[in-house]
Amino acid sequence: MIIETPYKATDTVTIRTTAGEEIVARFVEEDATSIKVTKPLALQASQQGIGLGPWVFTVDPTSNIKINKNAIVFVHKTEKDMASQYVQATTGLTVLG
Repeated sequence: MIIETPYKATDTVTIRTTAGEEIVARFVEEDATSIKVTKPLALQASQQGIGLGPWVFTVDPTSNIKINKNAIVFVHKTEKDMASQYVQATTGLTVLG
C-alpha cells in the first residue's frame, strides 16, 4: 500500500471545484469548512496545449483566498511538471530537476 504525504503549507496544490474548474495554487492552510490558498491560476486549454491563466480578475492574487469546501470536489498535491510550470508562472523562476 502506498501512503501519500498530505500537502502542507507552501505546497503547490490542484483543486477541482464542483463547477468543473481546475485550479493550481499555493496552499496556505485549511480548517473544517474552507481551504486557504494564494496565487490561484486556472488550467486553460490553448492551441499549444494546457496552460495556466488567471482564476480571479478583481482580487489581488497574492492575497489569501478562502474557498468553501462545499465548492470543492478534491484537493491534491500538484504533479511535478505542472507544479514547475506554476512556479515559473508565479515567480519567474525555472525549477530544475
